[in-house]
Amino acid sequence: MASKRESSSFSRRLADIVAHFEETMRHGPAQGPKPPKSGLSEVLDDLRELFIQGVTGEDLKDLVRRDAREAFHFYTREIDFAALRALPWYRHYPALAWKVFLALAHRLTPARRIAFAAATLFFLLGWIQFLILRGDSAGDSRSSGAFFLFLAFALWVPLLLMELRDKLDLKRDLEIAREIQFGLVPAGPLHRNSVDIHCFMRPANTVGGDYYDMIDLEGDRIAVVVADVAGKGMPAALLMALLQGSLRTLLAAGHRSADLMTKLNVYLWSSIPDNSLITLFYGELDTRTGDLFYVNAGHNAPMLLRQAGPLERLPATALVLGIDPESGFESGHVQIGSGERLLLYTDGIPEAFDPKEEEYGEERLAAFLQARTITPSAELIQELMKDVLRFCGAARVRDDMTLMLIARETTAGDAHPG
Repeated sequence: MASKRESSSFSRRLADIVAHFEETMRHGPAQGPKPPKSGLSEVLDDLRELFIQGVTGEDLKDLVRRDAREAFHFYTREIDFAALRALPWYRHYPALAWKVFLALAHRLTPARRIAFAAATLFFLLGWIQFLILRGDSAGDSRSSGAFFLFLAFALWVPLLLMELRDKLDLKRDLEIAREIQFGLVPAGPLHRNSVDIHCFMRPANTVGGDYYDMIDLEGDRIAVVVADVAGKGMPAALLMALLQGSLRTLLAAGHRSADLMTKLNVYLWSSIPDNSLITLFYGELDTRTGDLFYVNAGHNAPMLLRQAGPLERLPATALVLGIDPESGFESGHVQIGSGERLLLYTDGIPEAFDPKEEEYGEERLAAFLQARTITPSAELIQELMKDVLRFCGAARVRDDMTLMLIARETTAGDAHPG
């Protein structure tokens, strides 16, 4: 109970600090004639801009509540804490410290591992000199302890800088990969005849394994695609690029519908790792009539919002791609009527978790859509993403999220029949 009270008190203090910070950032200093700045004042202003510009209260909360906790879990996820808790206290804490040390060391290169071990040894020796050795030579022992601590930090700081450099190099490469990946999908909405299509993609990491596309076919038809590669991050992004190139190549060769999926499945089965799979919804939409012929290869069933009647689903018509080269693929058909909308999405939406490990869920998603039948498509996409992220709260988003909303405009004849 005491720990809960301390945690609650800390949370309140953190909330007060964040509120004060946001108030300062919102209003800033009183406006008025600006006096000429001295050299020191200019330096202080530069430092303030460097460390405060763009920082929000949510960023500070995430740093304490989420980032620190997830960093700890990252480094200690292979430690069996249950087994350690069974040990008596005089064995529990040394064993825990040893396990944490090994967990950190295993994530370094061999050479850095040696430097890390030496720095840790010097740090322990320094504290032993300060805290344990007493007596006539206390002054000498403390001087010796300070020397060992200096050696420890002299090794730790360069190690930290080297690890930071590696991360920044990787981050730069990932940012370039992100630009390339977003260049593989349509940048803006599509307007064709009576059809509007709006899309949104949010990777869980810098890059991800979700994919959506809108591809021109013959006449007034377009192909619409939403897919999800198992996994996330760079491996999934590479498979996503493979999927995009393969699908467009087969479409250019004239393959369509179930025949297209059959050939795509065989190629992916021979090209992707054995532990990978892809769920995909592929449709061929006539933008004049609203007729949609589709293949759902194990993907989340899209939701069709009718003008009248209950919400409809477009269930799977085939297995996922890449696991069985002999899978059969069947086509389904539905007509999107005037004023009706079809939402395609990946599992990152319904499987988003809040801090209590509860899912957003498809029922909540369906209720959200049915409560906003007249909301414009672009606003509906934005409001839905805000609702999902608001539901997640302090919990980090675990999976990529992608949405595609296909809407047919209400024509005058449909609005006023006669």
